[in-house]
Amino acid sequence: MQSETVYTKSCVIPSTAAAVGQLCREILDTAKERGFGEQDLFAIHLALEEAFMNAVRHGNQSDPSKNVTVELLITPEKFDISIADQGCGFDPAALPDPRQGENLYKTEGRGVLLIRAYMDIIEYNTTGNCVHLVKFKGKGLPVI
Repeated sequence: MQSETVYTKSCVIPSTAAAVGQLCREILDTAKERGFGEQDLFAIHLALEEAFMNAVRHGNQSDPSKNVTVELLITPEKFDISIADQGCGFDPAALPDPRQGENLYKTEGRGVLLIRAYMDIIEYNTTGNCVHLVKFKGKGLPVI
């Protein structure tokens, strides 16, 4: 196990489900190799899938000619990733709460809520087209 080493990766991938899936598997395997437990891996996996698919679908409008840029840092204490798309961004504070009223019955709109629940730090750039996520090792899952 390589749990004591720092791992970094910077990459740009095409805005496709296949590229996202491949990178997501690679990132999860690397986190597991570095000692992240099953609960942490579950949280990271859920947040990664939501953040990547938001970048592809909403940010890049499913345009395969656009890219998603990833900056990853895994230390013995934390998993730290930034995911940026080429879209115009959004205001995360303006998203409707999917737990309220008519939003309960919508088929979309829960991704950001899930990311917020499962990651320890969630930050967006001022444009809203880059999300920074941190999960501290061993912190466990939220009580939802």
